[in-house]
Amino acid sequence: MNIDIFPIPMMFDTIYAVRSEGVILIDGGDPNKIGNLKRGLERASIKPEDIKLILLTHGHWDHIGSAKDIQVLSAAKILLHQKDMHFLNEIHPSQPPGFTLWGKVIIEGLTRYTSNMHIPTFEVDIVAGDDEISLTDYGIPGKVVYTPGHSWGSVSVLLDAGQVFVGDLAMNMFPMRLSPGLPIFGDNIQTIKESWQKLLDMGAKTVYPAHGKPFPAEIMKKAVS
Repeated sequence: MNIDIFPIPMMFDTIYAVRSEGVILIDGGDPNKIGNLKRGLERASIKPEDIKLILLTHGHWDHIGSAKDIQVLSAAKILLHQKDMHFLNEIHPSQPPGFTLWGKVIIEGLTRYTSNMHIPTFEVDIVAGDDEISLTDYGIPGKVVYTPGHSWGSVSVLLDAGQVFVGDLAMNMFPMRLSPGLPIFGDNIQTIKESWQKLLDMGAKTVYPAHGKPFPAEIMKKAVS
């Protein structure tokens, strides 16, 4: 089964359109970036109505910011883990703790940047739990895997061929990191490492982070050892 992967820059992060027999969208990107999404879909020759599922890797503001607009445009269902549903009720976006000194500096800057930001709320059609969810009903050979640590409701999308979309479970972009590896902020670094070991054991081969370009999963083997 052929798989096409289309990265769509949404300013602070990247979302991914994945096409096989069906089309899904991974993450909702920064707020007010529906124009970026439209241009990305046009380049990929994908119509908005082709998208049947918007899969949110977690509930942080830069991953759900345009989800409402995309939902209206596409009429797609939205999936979010139950442990991240609370992000939809925030008046202004919260930030995770920094793991490193530089992580703490970045978070301080993001806190100021988002202090007056409002994320439009939206309907979540599929509230995920901790069990794996097959994506075959959406024409995608893969599954949703619960991978907490960056947030307690973080999930990843692992395709049968080994491509894995991890949201912020890894980062590969300045100013967060100069090279691919573990995130510099999140809820629990040890849980992140455990989630990574889970993905590696399940056959992850190529990592698609929300911040930065794809890289070999071999790099994460060294990061969690």
